[in-house]
Parts: sequence; structure tokens; C-alpha cells
Amino acid sequence: MQHNCYKDFAGEIPHLAEGPMEGDEHDFSALLLRVAQGDVHAQDQLCQQYEPKLRIVARVLLGPALRPYLDSMDLVQSVHRSMLIGFRDSKFDISSPEKLVALACTIVRRKIAKKWRRHRRQQRLGAQLPENVSLSQLINNLSSPESSPTDVAQYEDQVEQLCRCMNETEQRMLMMRLDGFSTAEVAEELGLHPVALRVRWSRLRQRLEDSGILSDLI
Repeated sequence: MQHNCYKDFAGEIPHLAEGPMEGDEHDFSALLLRVAQGDVHAQDQLCQQYEPKLRIVARVLLGPALRPYLDSMDLVQSVHRSMLIGFRDSKFDISSPEKLVALACTIVRRKIAKKWRRHRRQQRLGAQLPENVSLSQLINNLSSPESSPTDVAQYEDQVEQLCRCMNETEQRMLMMRLDGFSTAEVAEELGLHPVALRVRWSRLRQRLEDSGILSDLI
């Protein structure tokens, strides 16, 4: 059975397996309206609904390579800001507390991936990248689950298997992306048309998701 550390947090983390949060749909909609209108008390209430779960997710998703540079609580605060700005600008259409938590988790995943790519780009430009690091090692350093040794070993096996199944172009695409290269830089280096590269990225993300690996890596 495939072990997926990221798709279903409720199955991996007991705190996320709790039932629906209190309050009916009318109360929740009214809360969101007050948040959008700038009600500070309502904003605090909204953050309290997803923050405990978000803290857990942030800690789980921070791989060993990023933990020295990123603090989980800083990430949570960054998500708070993004959420409040999004509601203020009517960018989100959330109908339930459960979807609110899912949105917060998606945002934190993307922030972690973005921070990682920025960190790797800075290392690359400063010629500080470690030598002879394999693609599987890079992925594991970013996304290996903070779980039991058995789960970690199973996850690393999945990463190794995925990397073996990639062709040379796919491996170079992912390696460059994890090293902080932009999409334009990857396309130029590999001699690919941007449209063709976007199609390849889409397929590669799906393979990562199907393998239980953090697709926001790319």
C-alpha cells in the first residue's frame, strides 16, 4: 500500500482527524463577511479555527534541509497574512471550516516550496551548493516526513523508485527546479519551448502527487 505523507493529514496526524469545527454555515459565512470588512476580532476568530492544525502541518512539511532556516511559527504568521489579504480582496470562496483548513494547508505548502527554491537559488549564486547531491537526496532533504523510521524508509524508497522511472530530461528539469532555477532558465538550458515545458511540469507534478511526494516542490 502506498504511503502518502501529504495528501491526507487526517490519516497521519491524530489532531487532524477530529470532527467538524463548531458553528453552522450561517455563522461561518457571517464570520467571513466580518473578516472581509476588516473586523479585527473576527480575524482573530478565523485564525483560531485553523491555526492549531496549521502549526502541525508546517512542522511536518519542513524537511531537514529547511528547518535551520525556516521557523514553523513564522510560516504560520505568513499564512495568516495571506489569508486575511485574500479574504479582504475577495480572492477566496470558502463554504466551510474544513475547506478553510484545507486552504491554509495549501498555502503553507506553497510557501515552503517557494522558500526552498529561493534558498537553493541563493546557494547556487553564491557557489555554496554541496557537490554530488543526487536528485533523490534533494527531495528527501526537503520533504522527508518527520515520522517513524519505517515511514521514513518507505517514503525514501518511493522517492528512489520515482527518480529511477524518470527519463534524463525529467530528472534534469526537477534537479534544476530544486536548485532554484526559474522556469525560463530551465527551458533555455534544456532547449525546450515554454509551452512544452509547462506540459511536462504538469505531468511531472501529477506523478509526484501519485507517488505521495510534495508536488509543490516544482
